Amino acid sequence: MFEARNSNPIGATGIYPFQRHHSRNMSAIRSLVFCTDCGNLLDGSSGDEKAILTCEVCGRENKDTSSTVVTTKSKPTAFPSLLRSKRSAVQTLTAEDVQTEATIRQTCPECGREEMWYYTLQLRSADEGSTVFYRCECGYKFSTNN
Repeated sequence: MFEARNSNPIGATGIYPFQRHHSRNMSAIRSLVFCTDCGNLLDGSSGDEKAILTCEVCGRENKDTSSTVVTTKSKPTAFPSLLRSKRSAVQTLTAEDVQTEATIRQTCPECGREEMWYYTLQLRSADEGSTVFYRCECGYKFSTNN
């Protein structure tokens, strides 16, 4: 079982067991220690920071870093997800972008035009009808209660 400490309360740091932390002197996965030259898994890890482990493949001497806690942080874009890509594909609209009025064949009492715009709002209690607001191109406005 691999473990990673992180500051993210839900634990979503993007740490997988096969990811390694690299620096100039070590390469480690929690309690596993790898040779910094050839990547071979080193045997005999004791957790002692002063211990030196010798690689059986290339002979390189490596510090025992098994007691080191590796913490990584990733940008959200580092691990693509289907949900994240769908969220970014959704178009964001402002109130000005959305047409909130529909047209209806209603004669304007002011100018006689036969088409008006309208929208509805629930202004009264839920068990009563909604209020319909009408607007003409000439600027005339009126409302009715349904």
